[in-house]
Parts: sequence; C-alpha cells; structure tokens
Amino acid sequence: MKRPLLLTLTLWLLGAITLRATILAPQYCPAISAQTALDAAKLAAAWIQANQNPDGSYVYEYDIHANTDLPGYNVVRHAGVTMSLYQLAAAGDLSTIPAADRALQWMQRNLYRHADWAALQDPANGSVRLGATALMLASLLQRRIATGDPQHDVLMRQLARGMLALQLPDGAFLNHWDVQAQRPDPTERSRYATGEAFWALTLMHRFFPGEGWDEAARRTARYLAEDRDRVEQLPYPPWADQWAAYGFGEMATWGLTDAEVRYLQSLAARFGLLVRTDSARRETWWSRRLHGRYARAAGLGTWGEGLAGLHRASLADPRLAHLRPSIEARLACAAGMLRDRQIDTTEADATPDPRRAAGAWFTDGVTRMDDQQHALSALLLASLILSGKDQP
Repeated sequence: MKRPLLLTLTLWLLGAITLRATILAPQYCPAISAQTALDAAKLAAAWIQANQNPDGSYVYEYDIHANTDLPGYNVVRHAGVTMSLYQLAAAGDLSTIPAADRALQWMQRNLYRHADWAALQDPANGSVRLGATALMLASLLQRRIATGDPQHDVLMRQLARGMLALQLPDGAFLNHWDVQAQRPDPTERSRYATGEAFWALTLMHRFFPGEGWDEAARRTARYLAEDRDRVEQLPYPPWADQWAAYGFGEMATWGLTDAEVRYLQSLAARFGLLVRTDSARRETWWSRRLHGRYARAAGLGTWGEGLAGLHRASLADPRLAHLRPSIEARLACAAGMLRDRQIDTTEADATPDPRRAAGAWFTDGVTRMDDQQHALSALLLASLILSGKDQP
C-alpha cells in the first residue's frame, strides 16, 4: 500500500518540478518608472543618431566583438527607424528632428513615381514594396504631429495613394509593385506590411478627414480582424502584429465592430503570452535549453508597441477596458526587461567603441538598427502610459 502511494507522490512531485521549470517558471520583471523608461528611449535614440551616416542612412548591423559594421541594408527598416525618431519628437523631444530629417531626405532621393502617386524605392535593387512606403508615410505623419509643419502634406497624399494602388477590394494588400510590368505583383503579400499600411491610413484620416482614408482603413481593419490569419495561413494566430495594434488604437474612437473587439482581445492575449514567456528566460545554459534565449530587442520591442496600441484602444472602447490592468502590467514588464538588457554608458565604456555600444541591445554580439527602433518606441510609449500621458 505504501509503495504505490510513494510512487504516486513521487510522480506528482516530478510533475510539479517540471511545470515550475517550464510553463510555470517564475517571471522576472525589473521595476521601471516613467522617467527611467523615457531615459532609456532617449539613450536608444542617441545610438541611432551617433550611428547615422552622412548621407542620412544608418549603420545597419554592428558586431561588438569584431568592432566592425556588417554589410547589408534594409529600406523598410530605414523608414521604421526614422519613424521612431519622429515619434520621440512627437512626444516632446525635438532634438531628434535633425537626424530624422536627414534620413527623410535619403528617402526623398529614392522616390518612385507613377501616375499621381509615389512610393519609396530600394536604391540597391529597385524594388518598390508596400512596407517601405507605409513606414515612410508613418514617419511623415509623426513629423506632422511633432511640428505641425504642413510642407509634406502633398507628398503624404501621394504616398497614401501609392499604398492604395496595392490594396485589394477586401482590404488586403499586395506587397510589391512590379516596376517592369507596371502593375502590382499578385503573388506576394507580407505579414508585416498590411498592418503598417493600415496604421498609416488611420493617421491620414486624423489629418485629412473627409478624404476617404478612413474607408480604406476600415476595409483593412475588417480583413485583419476576420480573414488575414486564415487567408495568409499565418502560424500561431493571431499574428503578433504591433502595426495592426497601432492602427486599431488610432481608429478605436471611430467605433469598432464586435469582430474587431474579439480580434484585439486575442491580440492582447498573444502579446501578453510572448512577454510572459520571455520574462521566464535567464542567461544561463539551463534556461536556454528549456526556454530559449532572450528575445532580441526588435522582437520584445514590437510586443511592447503592440500592447501600447491596445492600451490606447482600451481607453476608447469600454468593451476592452477590463484588459487595461493586464496590458499595463505586461507593458511595464517588457519595458523593464528592455531597460535591464540595454547597454548603458558605463558598460559601453568597457567596449572597443563606446559610441557603437551605448544605448544598444546585442544578440550574440550583434545589434541591428531596428533593435533600437522598436525598443525606443516601446520604452517611449511605456513611459507615457506609466505617467498617464496621451500617446502621440
């Protein structure tokens, strides 16, 4: 009688230990204040500015062990990094505008024009992709928020029309304009660019109401909420799309459908799970075997951005209000982890080139410019939410 009982208790104990080490592993969420989050965001912006090239482009990747820049460039990430600098300016720090304007001039030199619209073209291969144009437009819209300067309003409308040249009747977007054939490529979509275009359209409606940008945005909102994961066969639905969260945060005051609310609820659960999972990771051999390595800053930052967008939606729609405490807790956790993993100025002094290290996040000794972009945005938005201020 004792032996079966002892065996049962042993199995229960082993099961409890296994759960504690895996699914129920304790989380580590470093405490963070609004000011500390803002300081970390500004330090990330300082890295971007210190690592900008004279022509307005940025250092793409840097290997801290070899103390060298790695080759390659990505025009979509160029636009995204520029957007984050303007986003910080829109929150009140205008010191980032000169660097962002240099990056904007780089984009203006690489415009593709067709009929009455414009798009951002990759100078390396001549491709014209939706994501690059959408984030260039988002950059200009953040600049408009920061400065009130209307000098780029004509260009913003041209870029928005360039995006609509790739929109399908159901609200989905194709990803690529075929320059040779002078038509959209019907075979290619992007799991990122649709959300980027959606957010840009919602911001266009803020500045240019009555021009129909909201109608185009609503078509895409329906597609994102009801069809995108299934049609595009994205893994682990809902796809953790922070750009969609930005867009729904902007359009929540217009009125959301029940399907859109359900989508945002599932998206909140998705981002929350991703942050919770990363909070259980440690920089040890055992933890890496069980839970994997830390998410790179570009990933953790996007989860923070997504939670911030959902927080904004929860303020506008009472059907989402019950999610606000958990959203705030997960966002604070993400911001705390980002700050904890960032190279500060003291740590940077021990590296071969402190200018290339201070304010950055490294994965296996390498940082990429969008690590700073997404972490900057997440920390900035977290600081605003922690201090009770409105997002730009």
